[in-house]
Amino acid sequence: MKEIKQIYYNDSGTSFYWKKEDEVLTDKIQLIFRETGFYFTKHELQIFKYCIEESSILNKCCDDCELKNKCHKFLLKTPCSQIDLSVSMEELNAVKDLVEGTLFKMNLDDYLHGVGMN
Repeated sequence: MKEIKQIYYNDSGTSFYWKKEDEVLTDKIQLIFRETGFYFTKHELQIFKYCIEESSILNKCCDDCELKNKCHKFLLKTPCSQIDLSVSMEELNAVKDLVEGTLFKMNLDDYLHGVGMN
């Protein structure tokens, strides 16, 4: 197995950079959600975040429903125009956490090793 540098993970997936010859390749992020892997640039990951937010707004369930997070599958668009995912609200929230956590950790790392350094 190739070497990786993990960025973020939760119960539904993980994100990481690949390493090649002891160098971390930061131009793209490998995002694994359920059984699906995406290889995104940071810009594409930000677009995916907006797709998730849009799907969440468009597919809000009834607040009184006990099964609102598990009973329906909703279409989640991705930055890849040929690929959409079918997810429940529970899965949508999990992938939202995964993407937002990944972007947060990436931005924090950029800050700490960039403008935040004295």
